[in-house]
Amino acid sequence: MTMRDLDQAEAVLTARLDGLGIAWTSERHAPVFAVEQARNLGMRLGGRGAKNLFLRDRRKRFVLLVADEDTPVDLKTLATEWGVGRLSFARPETLADVLGVTSGAVTPFALMNAAPETVRVVVDARLTGYELLLFHPLRNDATTAISPEGLLVFLRSCGYEPEVRALGATSRAAGGCGT
Repeated sequence: MTMRDLDQAEAVLTARLDGLGIAWTSERHAPVFAVEQARNLGMRLGGRGAKNLFLRDRRKRFVLLVADEDTPVDLKTLATEWGVGRLSFARPETLADVLGVTSGAVTPFALMNAAPETVRVVVDARLTGYELLLFHPLRNDATTAISPEGLLVFLRSCGYEPEVRALGATSRAAGGCGT
């Protein structure tokens, strides 16, 4: 994607947030590809970071997991708890095809690019307890802060009813196609 494409995608997103009456703030920064890098930015936005994992199960059904940045994620445990068989990270090409973003820029905002009901959306219940949440605005060289309520309004406007779930505290950390 060119910088112009990223600028246009972000403008469409922010216009949508404005249209929904969702308050937001954004900040530019150096590109980041993982939660650990984002923590070191010292952003002025405040808020809580999230790791966003774009997953698929054996039947090639997609899941976007939006977890608190400190929530350990064990894909085997989640697959068992959710009864979906094996979970794995979706390939970068699939990420681009389904969500319209690249690796390192995974975000719940990308659901505006996905056909409704093609992705299962699971949000870590811990995130609902913060005043502001931090997500990439379809690019990994910026961060946008919105409220948890604003996130839910946005997801519903995209045709998704997110599952807000408590995620296990005993799981191992996972990495992969996401931030």
